Amino acid sequence: MSDDKQFQSAAVENEASGKGGLSQSELDELVASSDTGGRSPAGPVGVLILVVALVWSLFQLWIASPIPFIVGWGVFNDTEARSFHLAFALFLAFAAYPAARSPVQLGLALIVPIVLTGLFMYGAKEGVPVWWIPIPAIALIAAVLLGSPKDHIPFWEWGLAIFGALAALYLYVFYDGIAQRVGAPILQDYVVAVIGILLLLEATRRSLGPALMIVASIFLVYTFLGPYMPSIIAHKGNNLSEVVNHQWITTEGVFGIALGVSTSFVFLFVLFGSLLDRAGAGNYFIQVAFSLMGHMRGGPAKAAVVSSAMTGLISGSSIANVVTTGTFTIPLMKKVGFSSEKAGAVEVASSVNGQIMPPVMGAAAFLMVEYVGIPYFDVVKHAFVPAVISYIALVYIVHLEASKAGMEGLPRAYTPKPWVAWLLSLAFTVAVICALSFAVYYLMGWIRPAFGSAAGYVVFAFLTVVYLGLLYVASKETPPKMQDPDEPVTALPLPGPTIRSGLHFLLPVVVLVWALMVDRLSPGLSAFWAAAFMIFILVTQRPLLAIMRKQDIGSEVRNGFLDLLEGLVAGARNMIGIGIATATAGIIVGAVSQTGVGSALADVVEVLSGGNILAILALTAVLSLILGMGLPTTANYIVVSALLAPVIVTLGQQNGLIVPLIAVHLFVFYFGIMADVTPPVGLASFAAAAVSGGDPIKTGVVAFFYSLRTAALPFLFIFNTDLLLIDVTWIQGIFVFITATIAMLLFAAATQGWFLTRNQIHETVLLLLIAFTLFRPGFWMDMLASPFKTVEPAQLEEALADATVGEDFRVTVSGLNAVGEPVTFYALLPVMEGETGADRLLATGVETIENGDKVVIDNVAFGSVAQEAGLDWDQEIVKVQTPQSQPSKYLMFIPALLLLALVVFMQRGRAARRSAAATA
Repeated sequence: MSDDKQFQSAAVENEASGKGGLSQSELDELVASSDTGGRSPAGPVGVLILVVALVWSLFQLWIASPIPFIVGWGVFNDTEARSFHLAFALFLAFAAYPAARSPVQLGLALIVPIVLTGLFMYGAKEGVPVWWIPIPAIALIAAVLLGSPKDHIPFWEWGLAIFGALAALYLYVFYDGIAQRVGAPILQDYVVAVIGILLLLEATRRSLGPALMIVASIFLVYTFLGPYMPSIIAHKGNNLSEVVNHQWITTEGVFGIALGVSTSFVFLFVLFGSLLDRAGAGNYFIQVAFSLMGHMRGGPAKAAVVSSAMTGLISGSSIANVVTTGTFTIPLMKKVGFSSEKAGAVEVASSVNGQIMPPVMGAAAFLMVEYVGIPYFDVVKHAFVPAVISYIALVYIVHLEASKAGMEGLPRAYTPKPWVAWLLSLAFTVAVICALSFAVYYLMGWIRPAFGSAAGYVVFAFLTVVYLGLLYVASKETPPKMQDPDEPVTALPLPGPTIRSGLHFLLPVVVLVWALMVDRLSPGLSAFWAAAFMIFILVTQRPLLAIMRKQDIGSEVRNGFLDLLEGLVAGARNMIGIGIATATAGIIVGAVSQTGVGSALADVVEVLSGGNILAILALTAVLSLILGMGLPTTANYIVVSALLAPVIVTLGQQNGLIVPLIAVHLFVFYFGIMADVTPPVGLASFAAAAVSGGDPIKTGVVAFFYSLRTAALPFLFIFNTDLLLIDVTWIQGIFVFITATIAMLLFAAATQGWFLTRNQIHETVLLLLIAFTLFRPGFWMDMLASPFKTVEPAQLEEALADATVGEDFRVTVSGLNAVGEPVTFYALLPVMEGETGADRLLATGVETIENGDKVVIDNVAFGSVAQEAGLDWDQEIVKVQTPQSQPSKYLMFIPALLLLALVVFMQRGRAARRSAAATA
C-alpha cells in the first residue's frame, strides 16, 4: 500500500526516540492514507467528496435491494453496475488520495505510463493511428509533476478524476453499440481503453501502493511481448486491438468477475461493517473481550486476540484491524510485561487471522463462490474449522508467552463465584442460548409457510420486539467507554453489564447469518437486509435509549442521523481501495486467460520441483507469499487464485494429489495473506510497530513465528480434507474439530519451546510428531496397510463389479493434453450403479477397447463424471487402483497419546522441581 514507507518511518522514529507509539491523530492519518484516503480538503470541495461517497453507498444499496424490480425503474445489469462502481472508485481515488512524492513512487508514476505507451504503439495494427497514443501518458505525467497537495485538489487532479470516471462509464453509456461490435473495436474504443488503463494503474499506485501496479504492468508487458519471453513461458503475443477488447471493452479483464463481486457483494459487507462500527459495535467487542479475559495470565493479549477475531468478522483490512484494536490492546499488553515487539506481533497475528475468519474472510469468501463454483454456505463450512483452531492456538501461544515470563492478569472487577456456581451459571446460559436458538429456528420455519409473502414483515416485527427488549436491557447499564491506554488500569469492566450493554448489536449479524445460511439468499441480498436493519438501529438506538433513560431526545435524533451519514460515507471511502484493487486484479486475470500463462507457470513449478508433491506445494506457497506482498486481501486472493491454484490442480493431478478445488483455493489464500505478516513488506507488522514503538522487522519476525500455525494448516488440510469438513457427518466434524484443536495446541507448544515447562529438544520433536499424527493419522496407517490394491487395467470391469457403489477408483491415465503434449495424470472415478462391471463403467461415461496389451479409452460421454475427471478419447489406462479395507486410521491416536503422556510425565517432574526451587 502507499503507506508502507510511512509505517516504516513512523516505527523507526518511535524506536529511536523511545516513544511508546504514535498519537491517536497520527494513527488516524495512517489508517486514512491506507484505507480511506489521506486527503480531506475543507470547504465545498470536502463536502463534494462526502456527497459523492454518500451517493455511492446509496447507489449500491439501491441496486442490491428489491426496490428497482418492484417499481420497474433503475434496474442495471451486471456490466452496467460494474461500470458505475468503478467510476465512483476512480473519481474518489484521485480526489481522496494525493500522489506520493517519494522518489520510488514518483519514478513509477513516470516510468509505467511511458513503458505502456510504447507497448500500445508497438501493439497497434495497421489501420490504427498511433499519433494520439502518447497524449494520455503525457497528460498523466504532467499532472503528477505539477504536484498533488493534501489540503486541496488542483484542477489537473480534477481532470484525472473526471476522465477516470468517464472511462469507466463508457461501457454504460455506449453499451448497445459495444455489444454489436465485440471483437472489432473502433478508434473511440481504443482511446477510452488506453486512457482508462493508464488512469486505473495510477489510481492503484495512489490508493494501494506500487506492488499491484507493478504486477499488473508486468502482465501487460507479458501480454504484448510474448514471443520474446523465455521459451518455457513464451506465447504468440497479442496486439492492441485484442488487449483493448479483452481488458476494457468486454468483461474478461477489468470489468470481470472480480469487479463484479466487489459491486454485488463486497461493497455491501464493507458498508455493513462500517455501519456496525459506527453504531459502537467495535468498542463493544473490545470491551467484552477484556471483561471476559483480561484477568487471565497475559489477559490483555488474549483479549486482543478475541477482540481482533470479532472485529475481523466485519473488517476487510488487516491493517485497519491492527490500528483499530491495537491502539487499546498493545499498550495494555506492554503494561503486563510483553515487549513492544511481542505486543505488536500478537496484534498482527490476530488481525491477519481475521482475514481467514468466516463469514466474510476479508471479502474473499464471495470471490471463492464465483471461482470455485460452490454455494456460499459451503465456503463458510469448509473454512470454519481451520480458522477457529488457528485462533484458539493463538490464544494458547499468548498463554505460553505469559507463562514463560511469569506474567499475571489485570485485577478483576468482581469477586469470582465458586467454581460449582460458575459451572451452573455457564450451563444455564448455554441452555438458554440453545433454547432461544431452537425457538427462533422453528418459529421462523413456521412463519414463512404460514404468512407467505407477508413473512418478511412478520420477521421484521419480531426482530423489532427483540431489539426493543435488548435496548431496554442496555438502557439500564452504563455503556462501556474505551479507556485511555496511557492511564493505569485499576480494574477491568464487569462482564455482565458490559455484555448486556450492547447485545442489540448482534441482531444485524443474526439477520446476516440467517439470510445467508438458513434462507440461503444471495450474499448481496443478505448483506442488504443486514445493512437495512443496521440502518434502522443507527437511526433509532440513540433516541430510544434517551427515552428509556428519561433524557432529552432532540439532540439524539440528530446524532442518530449523523451517525448514519458518517457510516455511509465511511463505508464508501473504505471501499475505494478495494474497488480499485479488484479492477486492477482483473487486468492480471485477463492476461492469464488471454496468454495461457497459468499452464506456463505450472511448467516452471514442475521443473523446479522435479515432480515432488511437497516441493510443488512449498514452491506454490512461496510464490503466493511473494505475489501477496503489499496487496489488500481481496486483490491478494484474486491474484494468487488466478495464477497458482491451477498450478496445484494440474501438477497435483499429474503426481497423485487429487483434492477438492476449495482446498486448493484456501491453500493459496492462506499463504497470500501471510505477506501482511512477513518481512520485508509485512504492512500489518509496520502498522503494529507504529503503534507499539517497537522495531518493525523484529515485530514481523516474531509475528511470523506466531503465525507458523496458520502456515502449517494449509499443508495439513490439503492431505486431510476432513479438516475442511468435506464428506463428514456432524459427529465426525465435532471429533475432527476436537482432535485438530488438540493437535494445533501441541504444535504451538512445540514451536514456542514451552509446554508445561521449557521444552528440551527431544520433547519438541515428540510434540511435533504427536501433533502431525493427530492431524493426519492416515499417513502412518497407509504405510501399514495400503488403502488401494493395484489391478491390471484389463481387469477394470471385474474390479468394478466387485466394488461397493460410491467408492472411488484411482485410475492412472496416459495420453495427450489439450495442446497435444504427452501427459500422465491420476483421476478418481466413482463406482456407479449397474448390474455388471461393464454397466458400471459405462455409467461413468467411459467406453474402452483393448489394443494388444493396452486398454485404450474409445469414447467419453459429454458431461459425464469421466469427462469432469479429465478423461478423453485415445488415452491409455496404465494403472488401476481399487479401494480396499484397512484398519481405522484413528488407531494411530493410541501411540500418539501414549507419547503425549510420556512428555507430560517428563515435564511435570521438571515443572515441580522448578516450582519448589522458586519457593525455596
